[in-house]
Amino acid sequence: MSRLTIAVLSCLLLGNLAFVQPAAAADAASCEAKAVSKDGKPLAGAAKTSFMKKCSADSAGAAAPSGSACESKAVDKNGKPLAGAAKASSIKKCEADAKGGDTKAADAKAPDAAAACEAKAVSKDGKPLAGAAKAASIKKCKADAKG
Repeated sequence: MSRLTIAVLSCLLLGNLAFVQPAAAADAASCEAKAVSKDGKPLAGAAKTSFMKKCSADSAGAAAPSGSACESKAVDKNGKPLAGAAKASSIKKCEADAKGGDTKAADAKAPDAAAACEAKAVSKDGKPLAGAAKAASIKKCKADAKG
């Protein structure tokens, strides 16, 4: 009985591997085709290795729908795609917003609280705050109002 169980499990495992390997091979072939320099010449050595590693990781991460949606939103004010730390930060914020819910809907439910917090967003000398300082001040005010 145990030999039969082992044989069945082995067949199931090999059957699953048959489906997984072609997908991985297709990803590798796709990455291989994209591994070209700006001149159009194929990459070689460390540059190719690095590109293949990044491409494989990107194709594995592409299965996550929220990540790809957030990645498509990672553009600057001129509509150009962000890169590096700015892109990472934008995607991280987008994913956090997606998990946390719609903050605009919460503001619509309590417009008086949002307006009150916005009115309190001023510096020590009475000037209105702007940018990240204003956002942080409003966020803290709202948290204090809830708690």
